[in-house]
Amino acid sequence: MIDCPDPRLAAQIAFVIEIDKLKHVLRQTLLTDGSRRENDAEHSWHIATMAFVLAEYADQPVDTGRVARMLLLHDVVEIDAGDTFIHDEAGHGDKDARETAAAARLYGILPPDQAEDLTALWREFEARQTADARFAHSLDRLQPILHNFETAGGTWKQHKVTADKVEKLLPRIEGGSKRLADYARALIDEAVARGYLAPGPS
Repeated sequence: MIDCPDPRLAAQIAFVIEIDKLKHVLRQTLLTDGSRRENDAEHSWHIATMAFVLAEYADQPVDTGRVARMLLLHDVVEIDAGDTFIHDEAGHGDKDARETAAAARLYGILPPDQAEDLTALWREFEARQTADARFAHSLDRLQPILHNFETAGGTWKQHKVTADKVEKLLPRIEGGSKRLADYARALIDEAVARGYLAPGPS
């Protein structure tokens, strides 16, 4: 970079360059063609786009642009904290602490007003107390189910995930959209029927 005489712009450019690292954070989820794992930047773009396409299924009125903004920024913390696989129980033990420290460093690169704004948006997403955050979580949990179905069980088979574990994600989807939760439930049932997903213990 060249030197910038404007400290505010310099901080903003530094953040823009830093978040490019999100393209290198790999998730467990495969692309729908099964060719490789998706990265966090691809995931964030995908679910932000889903917010605009599927907004009509939110149970409560939502600010679609705000939901998309939340989804574009929610995984920035994984530059430092890494992606914690949803079915990794041990990894979730210190996930909150890792991500809180990451948020402080990464959003802290920005000028104070923007750092405060983005940190508040991230905390809102994590808390799931608003309609925007609940719908954002619905999309964040639906997308991997879609990908696993499209890849004939991709990550589910790799990690020996069973239907009962995937079904535990349904309340998170239902928190923002009953219609999308019903659709996810149908996908899980069909995935079991096709042999994409092993049934849970009886």
